[in-house]
Amino acid sequence: MGERAQIRGCDTIQLFSRNPRGWKYEPLDDNEVEAFRTSIQSPGLFPVFLHLPYLPNIASPSSPFYSRSIDSIATDLERAGQLGAQYLIIHIGHRMDSSEEEAINAVSQGINQALKRVRNPVILLLENTAGQGSEIGSTFEQIRAIIDRVDETDRVGICLDTAHSYEAGYDLSDKEGIERSLENVDNTVGLKRLHLLHLNDSKTPLGSHKDRHWHIGEGHIGMKGFRYLVNHPLLRHLPGIMETPRTDTVEDLKNMKVIRRLIDKGSPGRAPATKPRKK
Repeated sequence: MGERAQIRGCDTIQLFSRNPRGWKYEPLDDNEVEAFRTSIQSPGLFPVFLHLPYLPNIASPSSPFYSRSIDSIATDLERAGQLGAQYLIIHIGHRMDSSEEEAINAVSQGINQALKRVRNPVILLLENTAGQGSEIGSTFEQIRAIIDRVDETDRVGICLDTAHSYEAGYDLSDKEGIERSLENVDNTVGLKRLHLLHLNDSKTPLGSHKDRHWHIGEGHIGMKGFRYLVNHPLLRHLPGIMETPRTDTVEDLKNMKVIRRLIDKGSPGRAPATKPRKK
């Protein structure tokens, strides 16, 4: 993991600790854990973000997988602690046949249960969504409603995905739209809870509610939007992770080069990493 990050010139990383598209997993091997922790020390990778697999869904209380999804969050909170990760990112989920109110309550109660079971300093980050289908969390008002019902709010924050935001209707393609969007985040969730940017362009138009990531500067957000985002005084201190499409390392390096070129000299912004990899 450390070697791959060094090749890309990363300052921070995001990873899966198990199969991102399955439920089954094996306990972390002590030797592998030690090797991983050693691999991130030399290049100074910090902070480290663990990403929950895709199947868990705590937004549908009537789902037969609701309890299993809570178990999954608790498991990855523990694994994040073992691996030395500071954060665990989760997708908020789909409400399915539930109402918005029922879904918001289910998410917050699921988070409460997971946090009570695992007592460590790992911060749980809620990733905003594009609002595709019955997704919850496409507005920061919804995310605020979830956090308001969490018992230990100091253990919860947010990850802002630029593609999801744009697809949900927050215009990040120019200065005016970005300022309005950040004001909305601050007035609802609070910018102090923002710990990570997922830097992805959008292949679909503003407000499409279709989750389609694209290469930096080649989508609807464009170079102008990303240049303002990565240099914004309220954002430039944050770590960034790219989840742009890839078939090989060349595409990762291309997107990294574009982002670096957009960062103004003297900006304290950190070099982003690429999308999650299975450990």
